[in-house]
Amino acid sequence: MASASREIHASVHAVFAALADPTTYPTWLAGASDVREVEDGWPAPGSKFFHQVGVGPFTLRDSSMVLDIVPDRSLRLAVRARPVISAVVTFTLVGDDERCVVTFEEEPAHRLIGNLVRPVLDPITHVRNHWSLERLDELVAGRSSQSPRLVA
Repeated sequence: MASASREIHASVHAVFAALADPTTYPTWLAGASDVREVEDGWPAPGSKFFHQVGVGPFTLRDSSMVLDIVPDRSLRLAVRARPVISAVVTFTLVGDDERCVVTFEEEPAHRLIGNLVRPVLDPITHVRNHWSLERLDELVAGRSSQSPRLVA
């Protein structure tokens, strides 16, 4: 499993609001290029958003689905960009009104395939997820400075 954490100087609520808003993903998640549609009811378990990942002509279209959500604490997603990626991503948040530690864990959805590719992909995924959390920090800081309170 690739795991990355970052302390963000913003409220747990502000960080969670960004994570629970899939339209922000192309701004901070490395590799996300477009969000095409968000289902009604998002972010209820079972709801999906449809996205595009990649760069330029090398993109894949697929979806991500909420597996579990605890507002201001955790968000677990089944993410796909088939045929290349099928993973479970878990964001866990701990903090208060001033700062938050967000942990980003990503593991292959299929253990057998994951065990084969993990030695190569985990280090790359780890670096990508650290960079993504830096960008999430920048996004939340920018949103927080534009409005005093984010609404999820």
